[in-house]
Amino acid sequence: MEFLLKARLALIFSIIAHVSLLAFASPPELQILNAEKRIDLNSQIVKVFLTLKVENTGTSPASDILLAFPPTEIDHLSLIKAAIATRKKKKKSYLPLDVKPTEQLDAPNGAKIFSISLLDPLSPGATATFEVLYISTHTLKPFPEEISQSESQLVYYHDSAYVLSPYHIKQQSTFIKTPSTKVESFTKVEPTNRVSKEIRYGPYEDRPPYSFSPILLHFENNNPFAVVEELVREVEISHWGSIQITEHYKLAHAGARHKGVFSRVEYQSKPSISGVSSFRHLLARLPPKVHSVYYRDEIGNISSSHLRTGILKSELEFEPRYPLFGGWKATFVIGYGLPLQDFLFESPDGRRYLNFTFGCPLAETVVDKLTLKVVLPEGSTGPSAVVPFQVEQHLEKKYSYLDVVGRTVVVLEKKNLVPEHNSAFQVYYSFNPIFMLAEPLMLQDAVIYEGKTN
Repeated sequence: MEFLLKARLALIFSIIAHVSLLAFASPPELQILNAEKRIDLNSQIVKVFLTLKVENTGTSPASDILLAFPPTEIDHLSLIKAAIATRKKKKKSYLPLDVKPTEQLDAPNGAKIFSISLLDPLSPGATATFEVLYISTHTLKPFPEEISQSESQLVYYHDSAYVLSPYHIKQQSTFIKTPSTKVESFTKVEPTNRVSKEIRYGPYEDRPPYSFSPILLHFENNNPFAVVEELVREVEISHWGSIQITEHYKLAHAGARHKGVFSRVEYQSKPSISGVSSFRHLLARLPPKVHSVYYRDEIGNISSSHLRTGILKSELEFEPRYPLFGGWKATFVIGYGLPLQDFLFESPDGRRYLNFTFGCPLAETVVDKLTLKVVLPEGSTGPSAVVPFQVEQHLEKKYSYLDVVGRTVVVLEKKNLVPEHNSAFQVYYSFNPIFMLAEPLMLQDAVIYEGKTN
C-alpha cells in the first residue's frame, strides 16, 4: 500500500508540474512537425528512440536543437546519441551529431536541457529529421518489492504520454513495447490503444511547449536484472608479445528481492515456473584470438564455463556457483590473454598506442561503476588517453617482480554504463626500447648472485 501511495503521489506531483510547465514558452524559431517516441521495456535497460521532424519557422538559421528531460530522469540517464537523416542516392543515411548538456535558465520545474549541435545550420523555412537514442538504467522498479521463488516479477515504469520538448509539437505519438502481454495496469490518455505487447498513446495534435501527461505502467518483466555494482578491469601491456586482462566483478541481481526458503529441487525440476526472474547463465563477449582464459571466485576455479572462439569474436558462457535471485550477489574474476600485435600500434609521431574496447564484456548488463586500469611497460613516459565520452582520469604506479622504477598505470573511471559504451579508446605513450633489457639483466644478476651464495 505504501508503494502504491508513493506512485499515486508521483502522478499528482507530475500533474501539478504539467500545469506550471504550460506557463512557459519556447523559442519561436523552431517547431516540431511530427514527433514519434518508441520506448523499449524488454530488459532492465530502458531504450527510447525519438524521431523528430523539425521546421525552422524563424528568419535566421538555427545552429542547434534542444532536448528536454525531467529532473528525475537525469540521474538515471546513461547515454544520449543523436543523428540527422540525409538522403544519398535515394537511400537514407544518418550523420552523428554532438549532444551536450546546456544551461537553460527559463526551463520550468528544473527541466534539464541538452543541445544537439548541427553540422550545417537549418535555414529559415527548411525542415530536417533527427533521430535520438537515449538510454536509462534503474528506472524499472519492482512491485511487489519481494517475491517468492514461484512468483513472476512485476515492475512499474513511469513516463509521459507527451514528448517533453521546449518546442510546439504539431503531431506526436508514443509507443511502448513490453516484454510480455501480461500488463497489470496502465494509465490511459485518450486516444490510447493496446495491441499485444505494444501500447500506443496518441496521436496528439498541437501540444504547447513543455506539455507533460504522466503515465504509469505495471507489467511483468522476468528478464535478468544483472547489475555489476563494481568492475575493475586491468589491461597489462608487455612488449614481449602479450596483453593480460584481469577483470574483478561484484555482481548483483537488482530485481525484486527473494523471500522465503530457496529449494534447489524445485528450481531444477520446474525451470519454467520456479525462479523465472532469476538467472544462472552469463555471456561475456571477448576479443578474437583470446587464450589462457580462467574463471574463479574466492573459493577457487569454477569449471562451469564454455569458451567459443572464432576469427571475429570469442564468447565465454559461464555460470556462477549458484543461481542469482533478487538481492543476491556474487563476486568472481575472469582473466585472459591477447596477442600484442592486434592491439598495440605505432602512431606517425613515433609514440605507441593501445587500441582497446572500453566498457564491460558481459551482455545486457548495467555497470554502476567501472575502473579501467591500463598498466604500461616500465619506462613508458607521457601517457595520454583518448576516450569517446567523458571519464575521470588519473595516474598510478604499480610495482611487480623485477621492476626498478615501477610501471605507470592510466586509470579511467566512469559510472552508469550500458553495452552501448563498449567502444574503442586509445592510450598513447612513449617508450625507449633500452628498457626491454632491464628485466633480463636483473634476472641474470639474480641468477649469478644466487650461484655465488650457494
